This record gives sequence, structure tokens and C-alpha cells, in this order.
Amino acid sequence: MNFKKKISDTTPGFQMAPMIDIIFILLIHFMIATIFAQWENKLGITVPTADSGARIERQQGELIINIDSEGRIYVNSLEKSLEYLETLLAQVADTFIDQPVVIRADMNTRHKDVIKVLDLCTKVEIRHVNFATIKAEDEP
Repeated sequence: MNFKKKISDTTPGFQMAPMIDIIFILLIHFMIATIFAQWENKLGITVPTADSGARIERQQGELIINIDSEGRIYVNSLEKSLEYLETLLAQVADTFIDQPVVIRADMNTRHKDVIKVLDLCTKVEIRHVNFATIKAEDEP
């Protein structure tokens, strides 16, 4: 018996549909990543300048805490209370050892409002705390 008659000798061509699907998935991924990056930095906060201010590489999993000039605390662009922030920092400290925290305080923020956040970090044993500044010549 000859079974080769039923086998097709043509090779399949390049399929565009799966390639278009992959491109759309990548596009959606980068759009979402951009939105989350914008949520971390509350708009309207002007960080102070410093001569030693240098742009450092973002660390994986760092938590950004924004404090506006009124002393309100924001995490992911949502206003949070000190109690909520303490709970969040405690969970983060228990889950991730050496979790980096970045404090973005407005240049007009009172010192006591920043100290409240620093006290919470010390209370839950987060030791890796940085302050966001910009270089003097980078001012708008």
C-alpha cells in the first residue's frame, strides 16, 4: 500500500496572527508598567535640591512614600494614614529583609512630618531608607 499520497508536500507559511497577538501583549505590558511607574511619584511634590544629589538606579521592590507640603502621606498616589503606613511597613519588613524605602518629601514639608515616617521605619526595623533629591542644576 502506498500511504504517501495522502501526505501533503507543501510547507506551512509564516503565520501573522500569532505575531500580532504577541505584539499586542507586549504593548499592553509596557502601557501598564508606565502607569504603575507614574503612580509611585505623586505629582505636585517638589523635592529639595542637593549638591550631592545623584540619580541612582532604581532598586527592585523599593517602596516610595510621598509626603506633600501639608504633611499628608501618599503611597501609590493614594492618601494613607500613619496607622495604615505602619501596617504596610511591618508587612514589608516581615516579607522582605533589607527592603529599600524612598521618602519623597516636598521641599516645604515640615521636619516633624518626615520624622514621623522615619520613626515608623525604625519601629518596624526598616534600615534601608533613602531621601529623594535632585541636583541643583537639574532644577526646572
